[in-house]
Amino acid sequence: MKQVARRDAPPSSFLDGVLRRLRDLAGRGEVENAGLRETLEELIEEAEEGQAESFTTEQRALLFNALSFGEVRVDDVMVPRADLAAVSAEAPLATVVKMMQSSGHSRLLVFRETLDDILGIVHVKDLLPFWGDGAAFDLTSIVRPVLVVPPSMRVIDLLLEMRDQAKNVAIVVDEFGGTDGIVTVEDLVQELLGELQDNREQGKDGEIADLGNGHYEADARVDLEDLEERLKTELLGADERDEADTLAGLIYSLVDRVPQQGETIVHPSGWRFTVVDGDARRIKRVRIEHAPSGEGAALS
Repeated sequence: MKQVARRDAPPSSFLDGVLRRLRDLAGRGEVENAGLRETLEELIEEAEEGQAESFTTEQRALLFNALSFGEVRVDDVMVPRADLAAVSAEAPLATVVKMMQSSGHSRLLVFRETLDDILGIVHVKDLLPFWGDGAAFDLTSIVRPVLVVPPSMRVIDLLLEMRDQAKNVAIVVDEFGGTDGIVTVEDLVQELLGELQDNREQGKDGEIADLGNGHYEADARVDLEDLEERLKTELLGADERDEADTLAGLIYSLVDRVPQQGETIVHPSGWRFTVVDGDARRIKRVRIEHAPSGEGAALS
């Protein structure tokens, strides 16, 4: 009889331990905050006592993300309604393809009359059978169903629901049935593992780009606390924290309206915010620099 050489199993890594214990918790339905936190705290204690290998930077980031994962809600990670890429259920093939090209997304929402009546999603792969034969195309026949969830749902519950239902997109609806936004499985994985960068985006400084000489350019949706940390400046007082969570929210609170592209708002701290990209409904990107000495909060 021919003998097969026995291979030693590779040593269990720290990440294997984290994922194994999280999987065990999820399999037993013990995904409450306390159970998740206790498991991760045990792993930290084992490492500190020398019973587990030391943490790398990536492993430590994973632990901290996982510790807060059970407390995060769907509306904390969803793509807001204003940023949704969608097409009408009656759209011809050429319109769907053009929308995918202009949006840069391989998936689009499909709606009946308005965004509050979402039929599902269409993936670029679903279009391949109709390539070269647009006359036979019927968008409603290839739409994929999606989950519908409330904004208060915990992301860990949604992740398990996506696994059970084999769906990777969920529509977030408000109490009246209106569409608030969408969440994809990629959004949830990113929340757990940290920011995921496309190869084409490597080398960029995330949502806040340092232009040098104390000048920055930022996505208007950047978290306000992250911006304050970068600028080393408190932009909202403790009694104003409920007014804004993002840079856009801060600017709206300063002028009580949506400023136009090219307008500049001067913060009392001396920072000047110039809208470099936006439209009538929202601002998208903002240039940040120190205002000349003597300028107060103003709009130019």
